[in-house]
Amino acid sequence: MLRHVIAPSSGWTKASHAVVRDRRMNSDAKILLLYVQGLPESATGRPLGELARKLEMKGRAYQQAKKQLIEHGYVHEWRGQGDGGRWVTEQLFTNTPLTRDEARAVRARLSPEAAGPTRAERLSAPPPSAQSPTVGEPTPPSAGGYVPEEEHVDENTPHPPSEAEPEPKPDPEPEPDPKPGPEPETGHRPTPAQEPGTEATLPPRHPSPQLTRAERVLLSLRHTRRELLLGAGEARALAVEAAKWLERGLTESELRHALLAEPPKGGVHSAYGFLGHRLTHKCPVATAPVAPPEPPPPPVRALITCTSEAEEDHVFRPLGDETECADCRRATAYASWMVDTDTYDFPPDMTWRQRFVAVAKADALRGKPA
Repeated sequence: MLRHVIAPSSGWTKASHAVVRDRRMNSDAKILLLYVQGLPESATGRPLGELARKLEMKGRAYQQAKKQLIEHGYVHEWRGQGDGGRWVTEQLFTNTPLTRDEARAVRARLSPEAAGPTRAERLSAPPPSAQSPTVGEPTPPSAGGYVPEEEHVDENTPHPPSEAEPEPKPDPEPEPDPKPGPEPETGHRPTPAQEPGTEATLPPRHPSPQLTRAERVLLSLRHTRRELLLGAGEARALAVEAAKWLERGLTESELRHALLAEPPKGGVHSAYGFLGHRLTHKCPVATAPVAPPEPPPPPVRALITCTSEAEEDHVFRPLGDETECADCRRATAYASWMVDTDTYDFPPDMTWRQRFVAVAKADALRGKPA
């Protein structure tokens, strides 16, 4: 290795070989050590972390470099609590490794008042001011099961803000009293139309054909089993679920059979609840749409004789209205290219029949008068 070194005449920092060649410290620790060593005396009042940020050394990299400098005796820290109750940390930096006792002796020599407040304490903000004690003697907490009363802010407010008076609304027109309906029978659960605050799922005003058919099937169940008697409102509400069965390909007779099959042993206590449960939980799965049939293949044409000027007659099966086979059509196109370029070069994939026909057609084209 060749080396060309020129000693700087100014702006340099002395670095010992022990620091530069130390394998126990990484490059960040060495750069931070040399950077702090070359700083002027006016910059020594700043903490080591602030000086490291000037080198873009932050986070994990700074913590690792500081840890190595502390382990090898280049940085020492003392943390203590001053008279004002504030915790301060004082750092000692040296370019030669020192033990803890040696560092304490250097600190005492550089700061004679080390036994008292540290330099960091003197540079920090003044301690918080003392507060006067509360007047009176401390009183014990009151015992007993006293529960404080609920505070009403609105009542305690001396002058509550005035609110704008709402505009008087016009009196609504009196509604006619609804006719009293028949009370539900004992043991019969009221339908959604009978329960207060419950809205039944009703079909639209103009029902579809499926809804009409489904309602007709539901109303016809009472002719087979008297306990499945439904009112007009109940049948209209259940027709929405029953129409889904018809939309999935079932006929009216299949829907009627599914609703009447396997009656419960204890009988039906609510026709609306029994039929609604069966329509919801036993609805068949929608069948997948049938794919349209594939179109038939095109008819096979009969063999015809090629009309080109070939040496031998040959036949081919046309795909449309062409009268020459594919080889002859390619040879015709290539013959025109040969006449235009005046060349006899053939591609390697060209058959002997195509080459023969191409040469014959090219010569025929050249012999024609312009």
